[in-house]
Amino acid sequence: MTETHPIGLSIRGGTKVYPGTRALKAVDFDLRMGAVNVLVGENGAGKSTMMKVIAGVESLTEGSIEMDGKPVRFRDKADAVRHGIGIVFQELNLFPNMTVAENIFIAREKTRGGIDIDRQAQNRKTRELMERLEQKIDPDTPVGELRIGQQQIVEIAKSLAQDARILILDEPTSALSSTEVEVLFRVIADLKAHGVGIVYISHRLEELIRVGDYITVLRDGVVTGSRPMKGVDLDWIVRNMIGAASKDFPRAEATRFGEEVFRAEDVTLPRVGGGFAVNHLSLSLRAGEILGLYGLMGAGRSEFLECIMTQHPEATGRYYIDGELLPDRGVAGRIQQGIALIPEDRKRDGLIQIMAIRENITLSSLRDFTRVFDLNLRAEAAGAMEFVRRLAIKIGSPENPVSSLSGGNQQKVVIGKALMTRPKVLLMDEPSRGIDIGAKAEVFRMMRRLAAEGLGIIFVTSDLDEVMALSDRIIVMANGRAIETFDGIEADPARVIAAAAPKRAKETI
Repeated sequence: MTETHPIGLSIRGGTKVYPGTRALKAVDFDLRMGAVNVLVGENGAGKSTMMKVIAGVESLTEGSIEMDGKPVRFRDKADAVRHGIGIVFQELNLFPNMTVAENIFIAREKTRGGIDIDRQAQNRKTRELMERLEQKIDPDTPVGELRIGQQQIVEIAKSLAQDARILILDEPTSALSSTEVEVLFRVIADLKAHGVGIVYISHRLEELIRVGDYITVLRDGVVTGSRPMKGVDLDWIVRNMIGAASKDFPRAEATRFGEEVFRAEDVTLPRVGGGFAVNHLSLSLRAGEILGLYGLMGAGRSEFLECIMTQHPEATGRYYIDGELLPDRGVAGRIQQGIALIPEDRKRDGLIQIMAIRENITLSSLRDFTRVFDLNLRAEAAGAMEFVRRLAIKIGSPENPVSSLSGGNQQKVVIGKALMTRPKVLLMDEPSRGIDIGAKAEVFRMMRRLAAEGLGIIFVTSDLDEVMALSDRIIVMANGRAIETFDGIEADPARVIAAAAPKRAKETI
């Protein structure tokens, strides 16, 4: 296998020190060409740091990097790109007010004679990339109008356009539907056949076993396992990640529910260009129930949650809490009425990156810490730290900016902010996106505990295992409609997947 896949890049003794923390500790890593090099570890294990070092975003404090047996030192990301290294970051880096084609060729514009930008050539190449990725995305569409899964496709296309020799994919499938994941895997197979070395980071362990040729496991900045993928199973990965051989995912059991806590009636959201993103959808939720919304990307699941939170003025429909009709009072009003949302895109919609961890956690609950006109900073800090402990958020200090945290820990901050408002109904849009296996288990246990305390939860997920394991009831959506409803315990995975294909629709449940 080594002869077939020669080492294209290696790190020896790689150490990266930040103020107050050592993110990498004498790491040795070999990246093999024409193969998928899987990198796995819990949030904060050092995966993203190591990839940033390879991509020229960060420099090693100690240690060396070699490419094709020769020492290299990347001055910046542009220098790494010149060496043939491309990266798709977990947190998307796109300009929402620019078109798909403009984002793909930003800072590398195609020109006519070096004078002006050749937009036709850029659009033509973008269409080719979209065909390769089996997507019908218009090159002239502003990126801000795309759903997050489509934006992730644009990020992948941007790296493919650079013809990189080494391509780093950081959580590339976190916002993709199962169909889009299959397309990505076909693209990866094609890149491997052309000798491209791929670094693949994901928290979906079954996915890693399927796509990987080699695996490296990091824990607390140290390599705990490194070998060819042949013979690797889930227990081996989990054992090296967290020192245990169990995913510890909770399974739904028969639960006694309370009275109806939330009801939505005839919710409709017109789609730009005609049709409906949410099409006359009605559902109800009981106290203590976890209701899973499952479907392919574009099914209208996220848009439905946004309608509940009054984020679409053009939407129509009625909402009830404990049988009382809710007036439209904006997002703040919904929070006061007992509804909280954990959004799909934490970076854009869930956090203020320049503010402290403490400030982000308490942002929706500041009234609880005010005395007349003053904010009780001591009480606020104590409240924030309570949720830091409950959610096991790894922080140096609550006063550090939230942008200093890993993706999974940022997600925990968003969850903590929502829970601090003491909601009656919790809306969770892809709550495990970008979270490692240990953090997932913590979040899922918390969801079960909150439901047992009487909280009603509606959560959206693209992960079949998650919706099957957590849901008391599953509603499958397609084309903005509720297609079929399943009991969470008795649901057949094959029937759930089949129902997600947009063939038929029901208006109510």
